[in-house]
Amino acid sequence: MQSIIAFIVVFGSIVFFHELGHFIFAKRSGILVREFAIGFGPKIIGINKGETLYTVRLLPMGGYVRMAGDDADVIELQPGYRIGMLLNNQNEVTKIVLNQNKQLPDMLFLEVEKADLQKELWVEGYDEDEKLVRYHIARNAVIEENGSELIIAPYDRQFNSKSVGKRAMTIFAGPLFNFILSVFIFIIIAFITGVPTYEPVIAGVVKDSPAAVAGMQKGDVVTSIDGKSIDSWQELSDAIQKNPKKDLTLDVTRGDSHKTLTVTPEKKDIEGQSIGQIGVQYQSPVEKNPVKALLFGFTETYHWIIKIFTILGALITGGFTIDALSGPVGIYKATEEVAKYGVVNIMNWAAVLSINLGIMNLLPLPALDGGRLLFFGFEALRGKPVDRQKEGMVHFVGIVLLMILMIAVTWNDIQRFFF
Repeated sequence: MQSIIAFIVVFGSIVFFHELGHFIFAKRSGILVREFAIGFGPKIIGINKGETLYTVRLLPMGGYVRMAGDDADVIELQPGYRIGMLLNNQNEVTKIVLNQNKQLPDMLFLEVEKADLQKELWVEGYDEDEKLVRYHIARNAVIEENGSELIIAPYDRQFNSKSVGKRAMTIFAGPLFNFILSVFIFIIIAFITGVPTYEPVIAGVVKDSPAAVAGMQKGDVVTSIDGKSIDSWQELSDAIQKNPKKDLTLDVTRGDSHKTLTVTPEKKDIEGQSIGQIGVQYQSPVEKNPVKALLFGFTETYHWIIKIFTILGALITGGFTIDALSGPVGIYKATEEVAKYGVVNIMNWAAVLSINLGIMNLLPLPALDGGRLLFFGFEALRGKPVDRQKEGMVHFVGIVLLMILMIAVTWNDIQRFFF
């Protein structure tokens, strides 16, 4: 149960913040948001608030923000439709009822001749006296069909009516909020545990190792190697690993004294690469500093962004295999393992996952945020949008391919963890 709760909190929070980015910037751009959904598939919970439906859906594989202007969102009143209408005090249509023959209080009936539900907002047709009349439609009018209601979307409230910049920012805001979430989580971790200093302090020495033979002790601070200044554990580690079987002169600080030691890293073959090791352990000292804690959120996020891009580059240059990927099942199993080591580790895992989601969505692939941003780039260069049908087809194919990949990855995860 603990693992399930951890997975729901971690994955749900990451998806929520991603979609929240899209949602906030869509609203700021004046776009009508019809639905804010966590998950896909059948609806579990749905709450209408204002003009947006907020839902939690069955399949925990992501989420979406459905904005006005999608192809499935188009509402048309065809000639010959018999509709019911409710008017406000300004004689504007506030509600249009389709497929409704039952007379309701104050409802007028009209046989539609023509209508404009996007720009000028009017409907024209024949009333019950067979007189041709026209009514103005309110901007927040509702269309009801078979018991379901939908707010009309004037063209200036549709996604495609906005400038390239506003559309691009609305799409980019999803990954952006994933990075913001990771910054926020790393800041909280830093306030809880302190900020690691990454100083080259020896936390332990393995018995009979090259470091022990050289006389190194717990608490030693390495200040230089072969005369080159050492300021961080990473610099120390790099220098040791690059020099197997070579005598190295280390200057160390031990309490109030300074010592010079000579150590010869032993050679270890790891994944076909020879590296040097001297047998020391590391645990970064930490400091409680509010300013550094705030900076740590940004620097750690940047560190992981670079690291993930490096891994992606290695996947591309080193050959792509499906075993390198994990879907929801793999993420669940990893979360289950991380949850054993406490809340701070879960928070760190959530931050890294959030960065992963942000970066993956920015890849220039169809159906992903990065793919849509690529089309906006083409539009900005050409001075006109790419044909909507062609773009829609590209994204549709992308969605199909992504679903196939997701099924393959999920099946691979199931075989890896349960068989």
